[in-house]
Amino acid sequence: MNQLVSIEAESFEIAGGFKISRETRTHAKVVVVTITDGPATGRGECVPYPRYGESLETVQTQIEEVTPLLKAGLSREALLDAMPAGAARNAVDCALWDLEAKRAGKSASELAGLDGLHPVTTAFTISVDTPETMAQKTAVAAHRPLLKVKLAGPGDDERIRAVRAAAPDAKLIVDANEAWDESCFDSNMAACAEVGVELIEQPLPSKSDDMLRSFRSPITICADESLSPGIGLDSLRDRYGAVNIKLDKAGGLTEALRLLEAARQADFKVMIGCMLGTSLAMAPAVLIGQSADYVDLDGPLLLSQDRSPGLRFDDSTLYPPDPALWG
Repeated sequence: MNQLVSIEAESFEIAGGFKISRETRTHAKVVVVTITDGPATGRGECVPYPRYGESLETVQTQIEEVTPLLKAGLSREALLDAMPAGAARNAVDCALWDLEAKRAGKSASELAGLDGLHPVTTAFTISVDTPETMAQKTAVAAHRPLLKVKLAGPGDDERIRAVRAAAPDAKLIVDANEAWDESCFDSNMAACAEVGVELIEQPLPSKSDDMLRSFRSPITICADESLSPGIGLDSLRDRYGAVNIKLDKAGGLTEALRLLEAARQADFKVMIGCMLGTSLAMAPAVLIGQSADYVDLDGPLLLSQDRSPGLRFDDSTLYPPDPALWG
């Protein structure tokens, strides 16, 4: 076997920019792996994330190191031992899923043992900003059923009240990206409860979230940064009621499916989340979205231009991927 492997870095402009508590971005920078075996070709996309020490260069280097194994026919199961969890393995794993589906003439959902894929409702993200600016952006998106609000620490109580006033009927979930601390935790939590927020994602830094052990939250708290490779779900049980599964962190769809099953067995609620990428990155995650409690796969909606073909969105309704895209 002598499969062809290519690795490409690509950049996609973000419409209006994207801001969270620790960074502002103008472009989604991704790495695409393409594996070709005769007439069958599989693709996978990942988003390197500096929070985990990743860059375009480090991810490409990791993939280059396993390229000889891929050319020789490395399997998805063997990949789990050949590469560490992270963005690089995600791109390779998803490319192998796509290749396997194309070879077999079956959908990736069939290969995963799913009965079929149905449309899901995705959250739509409101970037962090001043309360006034966030209210203006929210008003434009107020018709969407589920909004994910990025927060940043002090002043989040004013931000979330402004968002709720602009979208009185939408379900709200918030993501603090580790930005809260003891100085603002109580006031921000109270404001979120006041306006009916359903889920709070990673309010405290992953290394200093001990105060959650003694806190009886009126709102489900979801682990994102606190859920990292090597961290067992059992160790999160006393602080979190939900986990955010991201393919780029898990290191691919293969591991994400395992994590989904483990989370269900441990009685966690599940969010399927994403880094800021294109439809090619979101497509494999739609399989996890079939049974997730919350779907946050709006990356393509935040770009000035997506791939073609891309995923089909009808406002916040996300449809299963066409095989021409992935799977």
